[in-house]
Amino acid sequence: MSEEARLREDICRIAKSMFDRGLTCGASGNISARLSDGTLLMTPTGSSMGFLDPARISRLDAQMKLLSGDQPTKEIPLHSAFYETRPQTGAVVHLHSTHSVALSMLPDIDPDNMLPPLTPYAIMRLGKVQRLPFILPGDPAMGDAVRGLAGKRSAVVLANHGPVVAGKDIWAATYAIEELEETAKLALLTRGLGAVGLSDEQIAAVVRRFDIDWE
Repeated sequence: MSEEARLREDICRIAKSMFDRGLTCGASGNISARLSDGTLLMTPTGSSMGFLDPARISRLDAQMKLLSGDQPTKEIPLHSAFYETRPQTGAVVHLHSTHSVALSMLPDIDPDNMLPPLTPYAIMRLGKVQRLPFILPGDPAMGDAVRGLAGKRSAVVLANHGPVVAGKDIWAATYAIEELEETAKLALLTRGLGAVGLSDEQIAAVVRRFDIDWE
């Protein structure tokens, strides 16, 4: 199986798994991944992540021009901004997952680091997660907001919309965005209960041990 055929299959398999577990619903969410020749595969606009056809996934050149397949997601500006500002990016995943969206709407979270430090794995897989303001879906301003972070964040949550995570490959991006959603769920479940998260010293130890960018 060629690199492209395998990646097409992986995108569909991962997308269906996320859909089946309720991490995104209807025709929401999108995935992109970069091939070794610099071209990109991207889920089509208006498609359900539970019912993707590998043959119809959009293929784009490095300038985001459609080469084959269906028209790509309208969230191209969001994906392209991560590829431009984080050269190590091999894939981008965007969901409308419930707990991440709910947490983004709360008035007292820190927009520069919206996930409370409840587990080491959120720190290890995500670093600090930035909450971005509400922007209309598909608006180029989404890409501008990501570019404004100058590549310092691999994960953001669009307020009232959903999380977006860039990873070195499709599996890394998938694991990271699932960790984001689970941490958001934990944050909501324990909110107001006096839960004890990681201390500053424990956070620093995780950052040192796993060489995390925590600036």
